[in-house]
Amino acid sequence: MPQFQVFDPEEIKYHPVAEKLTNHITTYCENDTPAFFRIIVSYFIGKTASQMRAKIKLYNQKPLPINIYAINLAPSGAGKTKSMNFLEEEVFGLFNERFESELLPYTTEKNLAAIANTRSANNNTDPDEEFQELIAEFKDIGAWVKSFDSATPAALKQFRHKLLLANAGALNFEIDEIGDNLTGNQDAFSKFLELYDKGKIKESLTKNTKENKRLSAIDGQTPCNLLMFGTQSSLLDGGKKEEEFIAMQEKGYARRCLFGCEKSVNRRLDLTAEEIFERNSNDESNEFIEELAEHLIELANPVNFNKLLLLDKQEEILRIEYDMWNKQRSLKLSEHDKIQRIELENRAFKALKLAGAYAFFEGSAKITSEHLYYAIAIVEDSGTALAEVLRRDRPYVKLAKYLGSVKRQVTQVELVEDLPFYKGNNSQKQDMLNMAIAWGHQHNIVVKKHFVDGIEFLSGESLEETSLDKLIASYSDHVAYRYYNDELNWDNIGKLTQMKDIHWITHHVSDGHRCEDNTRAGFNLLVIDVDGESPLDVSRELLSQYKSIFYTTKRHQTEGEDRYRIILPMKYTLKMDAKDFREFMEAVYAWLPFQVDEQTSQRSRKWQSHEGNLIENDGELFDPVPFIPKTKKNEERKQRLIDQQSLTNIERWFVNNTGSGNRSNQLVKFALMLVDSGKTINQVESAVLDLNDKLADKLPEEEVMTTIMVSARKAYAKQAAA
Repeated sequence: MPQFQVFDPEEIKYHPVAEKLTNHITTYCENDTPAFFRIIVSYFIGKTASQMRAKIKLYNQKPLPINIYAINLAPSGAGKTKSMNFLEEEVFGLFNERFESELLPYTTEKNLAAIANTRSANNNTDPDEEFQELIAEFKDIGAWVKSFDSATPAALKQFRHKLLLANAGALNFEIDEIGDNLTGNQDAFSKFLELYDKGKIKESLTKNTKENKRLSAIDGQTPCNLLMFGTQSSLLDGGKKEEEFIAMQEKGYARRCLFGCEKSVNRRLDLTAEEIFERNSNDESNEFIEELAEHLIELANPVNFNKLLLLDKQEEILRIEYDMWNKQRSLKLSEHDKIQRIELENRAFKALKLAGAYAFFEGSAKITSEHLYYAIAIVEDSGTALAEVLRRDRPYVKLAKYLGSVKRQVTQVELVEDLPFYKGNNSQKQDMLNMAIAWGHQHNIVVKKHFVDGIEFLSGESLEETSLDKLIASYSDHVAYRYYNDELNWDNIGKLTQMKDIHWITHHVSDGHRCEDNTRAGFNLLVIDVDGESPLDVSRELLSQYKSIFYTTKRHQTEGEDRYRIILPMKYTLKMDAKDFREFMEAVYAWLPFQVDEQTSQRSRKWQSHEGNLIENDGELFDPVPFIPKTKKNEERKQRLIDQQSLTNIERWFVNNTGSGNRSNQLVKFALMLVDSGKTINQVESAVLDLNDKLADKLPEEEVMTTIMVSARKAYAKQAAA
């Protein structure tokens, strides 16, 4: 199969005049999101060519009308209406005035006379009478409509008939707030699907009466343009509107439309008021707009009407190569990416129509390679925007984000009232909530549940990832006062533990006074106090996967026992009140494989520095999420503790940290830990075999004896020799 690569994304170039206009609009609307405004500019350029009935002539094919369909999504305040009004009035306004006042009457009279002569010859009637009847018919249809924001199929066909009588102009369907107007225009959207390719539509058979005479059909093409504006939040609501919108793309709008999708408004807040004024009052830019408007007036000249735009062989080949390249790329997409595949397979057709619009806009008689490349740049961006639209948040993701952003507890009633996608029976809503909790766990959002008088309350928190350069601590040379709030890097945490006569805590305090009432929520360090219950080397080995500091205290080895503290930086910064913090720490204590001082679960608990031994482990940051109170992960952890209550702490630790890929390594580590703790070799063998039996996927006993125990015996012999 031949391989095509006709477009390099790294060398993307846009139509120079269209891009200059786009940049002017970004300044005018104070929103530096050019991709959004490029779609609007493309639409207006295409609409101008359509009004003038410009057509594209491919080799050995009938002429194609030029028209543009576009869907442009952006948040409120992006400048949708402002940019539309500016283009309609300041840029294309003079073109529209000349088109309606000069060109339209000229083409209408000329075409009505031609139709009258044809009917006169066919019906053997007076051509003047036929002409007067056609004039009356043209007027009876109603006023000329430059654009419209809603329509019925009957009204579309009626106004299309007026366009056929005039043999000029286009149907321009321009809808703002598409999320609010989508459902009410579905019939019109169905007709526009049919009109896109060649501007033709099948006639409906209606009853002919004296009061409602059926109009005589006129064969011909009427180009149609469609622009849909809106916000993602309103359109992609997880409900019926979103379902209908996605269904529209599957039915054919994806292959017909240019897409724009901006998630935020980009204000230049780094500029001063004077700089903004200078940008808005730039004489050169304003002169460009005036010159462009003058150029567009000339396009409304009758010599440009019904212009036929040709492609030379080189451009025909380029168009075909681009089409083949798109089809090759579409084969790499999953069969589940149906909408994107259809769009990609038809992308060349959209590029061709936009290239034709560029050629007409420039007054060119031909579509050049440059026109095609400029158009390809836009439709490639459009494909990226469509993918962004299709990557919309699913309802359970929206639910998780809602809970993570709302700063209060909410009930089920509030969820139903506030979220249109939170619907269904209790089972369906519970499933959505469970999926939201699971998704949130993977994306730093913790959802908490608790009950008061039988009423379920939900709250969420978007977790902030911890920076090792911003570790929260307060310290002082006094036990209770003069505490200084600071954010230390990891190296300085180690230095803090070694300073003389310094007291420190893992929270910030108000007024420099260390007490519970003055303690501020927010911490990202854990401190574990071990008083002789576990040898330091053993604890260090057990926690070897975590980044940590071990530092000995003043009482270390005073009674022949290791006394030390362990500092663990957490993956996320958490905010908890005193009650939740105590529950959190108790959960951590229960998780650890060795005994610790459990009377240290207060937020304002202070630790004293001591210049002793300091040992640092490198590894991953401790994940606190499974220990956060009132969360599903914490409830699962509690249930696991109940299920494993027959195990000792150390056994539970190894069971929970052992999987099919690391059973041997974990059993070796367990055996060596027992050797280091002073167990006899028989006690080690018995304990290892016992733990192996408790594993879900245990090793054969022969393998335990010939691998794990061989390592244990070597370590035991080495220790005995020492």
